[in-house]
Amino acid sequence: MPDLDLRIPLKKSHKNTSRRQSSDLPDRRARKAATRAARQAGPGGPSAETLYRRLQDPGARLDGFTCGNCGVAVPWEGAGSAHRNHCPRCLYSRHLDDEPGDRASECLALMEPVAVWVRKGGEWAVIHRCRECGVLSSNRVAADDNVPLLVSLAMRPIASPPFPLTHEEP
Repeated sequence: MPDLDLRIPLKKSHKNTSRRQSSDLPDRRARKAATRAARQAGPGGPSAETLYRRLQDPGARLDGFTCGNCGVAVPWEGAGSAHRNHCPRCLYSRHLDDEPGDRASECLALMEPVAVWVRKGGEWAVIHRCRECGVLSSNRVAADDNVPLLVSLAMRPIASPPFPLTHEEP
């Protein structure tokens, strides 16, 4: 994928600045930069809105993120989604949201993959549990996720059931 140019152009003066709010100008420039970068990325790349949201997140890296568990560099794009939210290698995530997409969590701890479940239509999702506060969340499985690890998570209840498998007569 080509490097995306997300520089926000700075202009020295604007015509009719008296009608514009000065606080609107950086936002407008960021939207234009995101739109330009989305066009540059092409049809398979992230949308302008996705890039704009990443520009608004001060801690976000535009090229992806580094897994807090295994340390692998994870790109945002790939595996059919521009909304990567967990490591494809170890399936760990980070507790960022209180509600999906709000990025309002103050916890920021690692979230451990604890199970998988099947959504309507047969799509698999990983259940993550926060290591600090214990909150549970569900994330869609991506095409490049670690399949043996997904199967291992699916088989965990069968390999070590929470009850005895032998039936004892009373």
